[in-house]
Amino acid sequence: MGPTRERAWETLTKHTRSEALLRHALAVEASTAWYARHFVENEELWRVVALLHDFDYEIHPTLDKHPQDGAPILWEEGYPEEVIEAVLSHAEHLEIPRDTPLKKTLFACDELSGFVHACGLVRPTGIDGLEPKSVKKKLKQPSFAAGVHRDEVYAGAEGLGLELDDHIRNVVEALQPIAPQLGLRTTDGAAEAE
Repeated sequence: MGPTRERAWETLTKHTRSEALLRHALAVEASTAWYARHFVENEELWRVVALLHDFDYEIHPTLDKHPQDGAPILWEEGYPEEVIEAVLSHAEHLEIPRDTPLKKTLFACDELSGFVHACGLVRPTGIDGLEPKSVKKKLKQPSFAAGVHRDEVYAGAEGLGLELDDHIRNVVEALQPIAPQLGLRTTDGAAEAE
């Protein structure tokens, strides 16, 4: 039996304290899981990889260490090669081929999930009603969510063979059910207490 979502969450929270990083992991998990269902893939495995993709970021916050220095921790904790290689593949600087649907999807969901989340944080209705044109307009503003690599957003959609508008719609749809967990307001005014 493969690793479970619960075990991945334990690993993530053991190494990550930042609420922002935990919310990012949840956003990437939701988006990746949406695509797992869409592609009829192993949703549990995809959730595990998504939760773990930045698990070591607090202890290895630089490209010369993240995520490659986190891989031995995952080995020690007994995660299979498939999970570790997929986690490593999201890092552009490692140049690991994204040769599976899981690797392509993780890469495509990582930056865009963060960006859509950021868009929702500045809107009175969160991501409810968030349209691709609004997201693309914000993408053209370098000062907005400046840490998001725009080239990776575009490359991710292309890697999935999708128009950017469609990929944005899918990610927005994936994040809507967990909006309160992400600290986003909803049209009914609800948001998780900080």
